[in-house]
Amino acid sequence: MKIEKIKKLKSGKYKLELDNDQSIITYDDVILKNNLLYNKEIDNDKLNELYKDNTYYDTYNKVVKMISKRLRSEKEINDYLEKNNVIDKDKIISRLKSVNDTNFAKAYLYDRLYLSKDGVSKIQSDLIDYGINDNIISDLLSNLDEAIIDEKLEKIVIKKIKSNSNKSNYLLKQKIIYDLINLGYDKEKIVYYFDKNITDDSSAILKEYNKLFKKLSLKYSDDKLKCEIKNKLFQKGYSSYEIDKIINEKSN
Repeated sequence: MKIEKIKKLKSGKYKLELDNDQSIITYDDVILKNNLLYNKEIDNDKLNELYKDNTYYDTYNKVVKMISKRLRSEKEINDYLEKNNVIDKDKIISRLKSVNDTNFAKAYLYDRLYLSKDGVSKIQSDLIDYGINDNIISDLLSNLDEAIIDEKLEKIVIKKIKSNSNKSNYLLKQKIIYDLINLGYDKEKIVYYFDKNITDDSSAILKEYNKLFKKLSLKYSDDKLKCEIKNKLFQKGYSSYEIDKIINEKSN
């Protein structure tokens, strides 16, 4: 067989037109590797080699495209290549200079730090799951500005306080601690920023009392009404002292 024409396609690939009316879509690297610009003769062995090289570069370019959308760790690429039963996976990985776990970890860290609510512990756990080396993770985290993390945490705490104004301080505090520990924040710092930004919840219990009174007074009265309101307020996390105080104030 002989190559009659080599035509460049819009996709960046090349089309080899053979004298037997066959055609092969391939890459410039394959053409150069097999010296097809000068040696136009192709036997069956060379044809098989071309198909093998094409398979390699097809996979290689898929991985390059995958990386161009988002940085990937070496483990992710390994998993992808193994899933697709790629024989030359080590060769592909060594060729992908852009596959750098340090760059991936750095990009992932700052992406999650600035574009999500995740705390450092959760980000660290995610990086471990991606197969990033512990030393890389430690180096990155050791250079983090604690002030940035603290500022982010305080903003989240304040936002949660404002969006849960119907809860007692006790229940609200437990909820925020639970939520933010799951997001990877330190409990002591969560408590610190909660206590720093929380206000007295006398207005909150008054609001809840008025709402319950309006609803329950349609069904109960006198001591039974007080008992029902007290139970409901207790369920919302208010202390017996706070409840008795508001009930006595409203009764008088």
